[in-house]
Amino acid sequence: MTLSERIKDKSVVIGVIGLGYVGLPMAVTVARKGYKVVGFEVSDYAIEHVNAGKNYIGDVDDKELAEVVSKGLLTATADYSRIKEVNVILIAVPTPLDKYHQPDTTYIKASMGSLAPYLQKDTLIVLESTTYPGTTREIIVPDAVKHGLVIGKNVFIAFSPERVDPGNETYKTHNTPKVVGGITPMCNEVAKTFYENVLDAPVHLVSSPEVAEMEKIYENTFRNINIALANEMTVLCERMGISIWEVIDAAKTKPYGFMAFYPGPGVGGHCIPIDPFYLTWKAREFDFHTRLIELAGEINIAMPEYVVQRAIKILNKQGVAISRAKILLLGAAYKKDIQDMRESPIEGIITHLEAYKADFDIHDPYVAEFHHEMNGKTYQTITLGNLKKYDLIIIVTDHSCIDYAKLVESGVSVLDTRNACKAFKNSNIEYM
Repeated sequence: MTLSERIKDKSVVIGVIGLGYVGLPMAVTVARKGYKVVGFEVSDYAIEHVNAGKNYIGDVDDKELAEVVSKGLLTATADYSRIKEVNVILIAVPTPLDKYHQPDTTYIKASMGSLAPYLQKDTLIVLESTTYPGTTREIIVPDAVKHGLVIGKNVFIAFSPERVDPGNETYKTHNTPKVVGGITPMCNEVAKTFYENVLDAPVHLVSSPEVAEMEKIYENTFRNINIALANEMTVLCERMGISIWEVIDAAKTKPYGFMAFYPGPGVGGHCIPIDPFYLTWKAREFDFHTRLIELAGEINIAMPEYVVQRAIKILNKQGVAISRAKILLLGAAYKKDIQDMRESPIEGIITHLEAYKADFDIHDPYVAEFHHEMNGKTYQTITLGNLKKYDLIIIVTDHSCIDYAKLVESGVSVLDTRNACKAFKNSNIEYM
């Protein structure tokens, strides 16, 4: 029986390497289709929680996780020798940037180094971690080949980029279209068979892993550049006394040729702030400089500083120096209604506020505390009390559960970076 046939009759075991924001939703999705799934993790916390049926990822349904665990369809382990049990391997590990903004593929290499000695014939390996074009061929293939396996005959290798949008109520792992690029046509066919059997979404095949890897970076670079345009327009509109939010609302009445992107205090999440740097790094290998992409990155990275400069102007109007002001940062997560802190703009805002020796509190209903990657400190968030003790409230994240009417009625000056108070016209509100 071929691997594709075994995938169809669900006699295969699926291995998911990394049970984070990408891996755990995929593991639960696959298990709910009736496949036995083994999740591989280095975190004791993650392993203990999964095996107890306890969820720690926002986009995973608590009941669905508990159900597949109770049925014995999902288990977690740190023991890579269990790769011997597995026929399909999905690699969903972090791909951060190092301090020089260069790709860090350490986790991918470590995963392959750990699993390669236990690889069996007739195995599908799919890398889902976002990375630069060439990673699958440069890192995944050599480890498989050196253990005597033949690509396209008894081991099948592909890249299929994760498409996870935390907090999206419409598109989840199971119904988001999948792009697949295999090393060989047979790799493509086996990978396509797998995803068609575990997802409720179309599978789009491309000719190589490099195309699929570039496709993912292009998606997020597209967003990064358009957000940078909105942010740059924001700075100009503020100087001209024009509302950027009203401009965007007017522009999006055009039924063609325009897609609305919105300004903010910076960009966050694992993808948009990071992926474009993968491409700029790889481009230098070909003596090419991605000037537009790099400029967009510079604009977005500068937004937290712009927010603090706007705060200083507002406080100066009140005759209050920022070093003597009491400030409330409202929202810490990188986007509304989730707890995800990855690359959150609040880190840059905090860095600049502390440079001015500002006194500030942080409130986020989804985040009790967080570790600041830039300075190594841990910050606790507070419950909202007397708002009148603050000289300025900065809306960093526009969580839906916040009572913005109460905020406005307090009379405290507000810097709204998300247009959360758009329903109010009070003079104490300034919009970014």
